[in-house]
Amino acid sequence: MSRVKPALVLLTGAVCAMAMTGTAGAVVNGNDSTGHYEFMASIPESVPAAGGAKGVCGASLIHPRWVVTAAHCVDPEGTGAVPDGTVRIGSDRRTSGGTVRAIDRVVRHPGYRLGQPNQHDIALVRLDRPVRERPIRIAARPGAPGTPTRLLGFGTTVDTVDITEAVFPERLQELDTRRGAVSECSPGYADATRLCTISRKPRAMACVGDSGGPQVQRGKHGRWELIGTTSGPGDTDLLCANGPGLYTNVPIHASWIRATINGPSHGSAPRG
Repeated sequence: MSRVKPALVLLTGAVCAMAMTGTAGAVVNGNDSTGHYEFMASIPESVPAAGGAKGVCGASLIHPRWVVTAAHCVDPEGTGAVPDGTVRIGSDRRTSGGTVRAIDRVVRHPGYRLGQPNQHDIALVRLDRPVRERPIRIAARPGAPGTPTRLLGFGTTVDTVDITEAVFPERLQELDTRRGAVSECSPGYADATRLCTISRKPRAMACVGDSGGPQVQRGKHGRWELIGTTSGPGDTDLLCANGPGLYTNVPIHASWIRATINGPSHGSAPRG
């Protein structure tokens, strides 16, 4: 989860941290994943400004050859985080299993701006070859405030924005949440493009390392549908688990996603 402070942009703006291992519950205070999420993907990253510290961002498979993630996860100039060049799809382990593909192309939304909060914090990553894992469907719209949702990620198990203290789990974590009303996030944070998200468990929320990962809800037939990608905090508190989370609204960007996936291989991407 991105927390943009002047002295921390390079380190925490990309939601990366040193690749330490841990067994405590995360997302922060979440639980080991209970299902098989074929669409879950992870993007290993490094932060040259932090001595090459290793980190991770989440992503969701939405097409056999495309994943959606947070734009700040693939913004080396803005955040200082550099993807290592691969994406792991369909594994509940951060460093093993699933299918690994090389990154062929990255397209950030043209309206993306790094800030507090981030604007249009969404990007598409094309894989060099298709995968066999089943993509997740993008919901027609997010459910109304109060709708049960779930977060997935490999983010830190320790509630901190200090890159030297972050601890990454090997096992995929999940946290049950709900759609929050705009008023449940700090003024100016949630809007039509950014979803306020509230944990259904005390002192728990996505954090450093979870950026770009999915927020999902159940569709009409009980299948998971994608509604959001982890973007940042929903308030000004530095600690992740003290307040709400902020998620880029994926359905509202669906037209941009379709145009990018179906468009030419090169050139500027259309606006959503």
